[in-house]
Amino acid sequence: MRLRAFRYCAKVKEMYRTTIRNAALGVALCLLCLMNTTNRVEASAPPKARAGATSKSFGKQKNGKQVELITVTNNRGMVAKIMTYGAILTELHVPDKKGTLGDVVLGFDNLATYEKGHPYFGATVGRIANRVAKGKFTLDGREYTLAVNNGPNHLHGGLVGFDKVIWNAKLMTTAEGSAVQFTYVSKDDEEGYPGNLSVAVTYTLTNENALRIDYVATTDKATPCNLTNHSYFNLAGKGDITNHIVMLDADRFVDVDDTLIPTGKLPTVKGTKMDFTTPHAIGDHIAEVGAEPTGYDHCYVANRAGGVKKFAEVYEPSTGRVMTMYTDQPGVQFYTGNFLDGTLTGKDGIVYKKHSGFCLEAGTFPDAVNQPSFPDSILRPGETYRQTTEYRFSVR
Repeated sequence: MRLRAFRYCAKVKEMYRTTIRNAALGVALCLLCLMNTTNRVEASAPPKARAGATSKSFGKQKNGKQVELITVTNNRGMVAKIMTYGAILTELHVPDKKGTLGDVVLGFDNLATYEKGHPYFGATVGRIANRVAKGKFTLDGREYTLAVNNGPNHLHGGLVGFDKVIWNAKLMTTAEGSAVQFTYVSKDDEEGYPGNLSVAVTYTLTNENALRIDYVATTDKATPCNLTNHSYFNLAGKGDITNHIVMLDADRFVDVDDTLIPTGKLPTVKGTKMDFTTPHAIGDHIAEVGAEPTGYDHCYVANRAGGVKKFAEVYEPSTGRVMTMYTDQPGVQFYTGNFLDGTLTGKDGIVYKKHSGFCLEAGTFPDAVNQPSFPDSILRPGETYRQTTEYRFSVR
């Protein structure tokens, strides 16, 4: 009896040990599977974008000067490319509603085409952005004469404005994202302007998918100063922009004559084809605005002054991309690429036809240097010119 009991107890103990071993083995196998699964998930997860700014050669000018192309990336993968020639924004890659990056600015993929001449694609423009009537202005009792390069008027700084010079570049990293600062000294009497003007333009690509442009300038003589960026945007990446839905926070615009020089009047947009206070497609009235070629090329008066405020919102339905513009400037020139005529071929072989892009150029009003009632555009020694414009991108 005792022997049978002993054998029975031994058998129970062995069964118990086997159960424990099997359980332990099962737990180990489960842990191993879990680790393998975790490893597979981590391996398949998209890597975080490597933010920063890098520089490489973009070729040499005809005069032999080297031009650098700076690539700025944020930690979400958005990319901006700006070159030292003209401090020109050549590419801006922004995600659509599917997360696919696409280039949303017009431009070229080589320096030679930029040098041949173009309608200020992506350029930093100055000393005076926009037009000066008959290329003349009077400052402190002296008349100054500028180049006439747009019909009877001076446009965007003259024959060799800021868009055609080589800027010095400094790559930077900030708490907000990655950046590049461009600097240039415009010498006294350059393009007919008085004073040595020292300019710094900083492009910052924030980790919130915004491109911010900060301008700072000082002078040793009184001089006009009105800087802007002249990027042509197309949120679909190609085609025309007539389906883009636009809202502008502006109840008035600057009335102009047939050479696009202001008459001095600031009429209301209410009840006119100029009204974008309620969002609608660019193409709704574009054929009814302006002389041939028709389209918008008008400075809108910002409703809110002081500080960086929202001025515009643009939505492209097919990609879902939204661009929201903030600025501290009193006016924004809204231009719809009216003079693009299919003679220019850009990146990826895209032919730039009429209305292939739109511009939102922040600054003071056109010909402000000759219009006493307009916001002052004169910078004097001891003062600092500052301007900030930001283009924020999202999807809908």
